[in-house]
Amino acid sequence: MSAANRLLMEGVSDAVGFVGGALAGYWLGRLLGFDIFSDGYGAGSLVGIVLVGLGGGVGLQGARRWRAARQNAKNETE
Repeated sequence: MSAANRLLMEGVSDAVGFVGGALAGYWLGRLLGFDIFSDGYGAGSLVGIVLVGLGGGVGLQGARRWRAARQNAKNETE
């Protein structure tokens, strides 16, 4: 795989992992009753924002672990 393709895959998988995790955090917050778009910065809104941030971070780390596992599996078959 060329360096450009590797970097493209890294960037796209990071973006998908982050956005997917952030959306999961958003919907988990909505399910629990925390709306990040409510008026003002009340406790519920702040908890929702934290859940979105945590979800994005977890999704990003998941994407990086997926890439590492894929690379390890590729190296073992060679």
